[in-house]
Amino acid sequence: MGMMDRIAARLGYEKRAGDDPSWSALAPGIGYYAGMSARAAENLSTVLACVNAISTALAYVPALVYRRDSDGNRIEATAHPLGRIVRGGANPQMTWPDWLEHWIASALLTGNGLSVVDRSGNGQLAGFRYIPWSMVTVAELSSGRLAYDVSDGRGNTRRYLEGEVLHLRDRTDDGKIGRSRLSRAAETVAGVSAANTHAATFLANGAAPSGVIEVPGIMKPEQRTDLRDSFQSRHGGAGNAGSTLVLDGGMTWKAAQISPEDAELLETRKFGVIELCRLFQVPPPIVQAYENNTFTNAAQAGLWFATFCLAPWARKIEAEFARSVFPSSGPYELELDLSGFLRGDPQTRWAAHKIALDSGVLDPDEVRQIEGWNPRGNPPIGGNKDASVPNSYQPEDLNKGGANG
Repeated sequence: MGMMDRIAARLGYEKRAGDDPSWSALAPGIGYYAGMSARAAENLSTVLACVNAISTALAYVPALVYRRDSDGNRIEATAHPLGRIVRGGANPQMTWPDWLEHWIASALLTGNGLSVVDRSGNGQLAGFRYIPWSMVTVAELSSGRLAYDVSDGRGNTRRYLEGEVLHLRDRTDDGKIGRSRLSRAAETVAGVSAANTHAATFLANGAAPSGVIEVPGIMKPEQRTDLRDSFQSRHGGAGNAGSTLVLDGGMTWKAAQISPEDAELLETRKFGVIELCRLFQVPPPIVQAYENNTFTNAAQAGLWFATFCLAPWARKIEAEFARSVFPSSGPYELELDLSGFLRGDPQTRWAAHKIALDSGVLDPDEVRQIEGWNPRGNPPIGGNKDASVPNSYQPEDLNKGGANG
């Protein structure tokens, strides 16, 4: 071992070249359930709706970069390279919302979302590249850290180390690879899928239950086969629903008295929506399931969604950026601003603003900033309302000048 190798080993650096054992990132039980891929699970409309609701909501909220000064105060760092990426795009092919949506959706479906952190020649942050988890193989190095071998689909593989990727993961079993909620609740998801398959088959059979054709006497096997095939071709399927049935030779038709309500098919499918929403912590009204909806719980659905679903994922994302994008001792941090979900209706929001103004917690310009308006910057026309406090604002000043003052 040379001098540089000994120094690297002492500092805990890893080499890209090595024969460390690797295991498939899509190990059994991760990304798959009941023989079906996680992507196929999106055929269940509730899974697709929940994944879209979470990923698109987090992709569209403001992503702000802050710098902490020596006193611990936070100052927005608009000139930071990450701020330019948020405004411009994560890479030449994807805007920031597009990239973030793909990354989060992968974590929701497979338990893991991976993106490469691109940097320019001088080490400055340049963007992010989304990597489908199916193209990744994970290796554990001798130091205990992880390396990610990414295939390009043409037989070429490149290895990335932990500090070169953003790895967003759901709860893990081993502390390394995330496990999807679909695989943890495989029986629940398979049950919902089976109910959907049964409903599709029911409709394919003309939305009518099977019946019995009674024939006097005894039929030969080939006669039974011919009768069954001809009856199915003429009267089976949704396209043949309502067609006229003609029987001869003394044959009679007796329909099976089973309705979808008797089989509780519809109720089973409704309950399946609740089951899948429960997996993702998404309130049913968010995915247009209004069966048990009221004005009261509909108003609270957004707050519940932000508090118990979006906020944990936002914190995971912020922590992953702190680990891989910003230096560990640096003053910068990312914040996904969920305040828009938590502001409530206008009447409640402005009542809270008035309390903050009356108690001196906020001034009018700060309230305007919270509402997304530019500050006035100057005292209202006509001078100060309170001559004892220079350049002071009064709560009633907010009612002047319209929304943009």
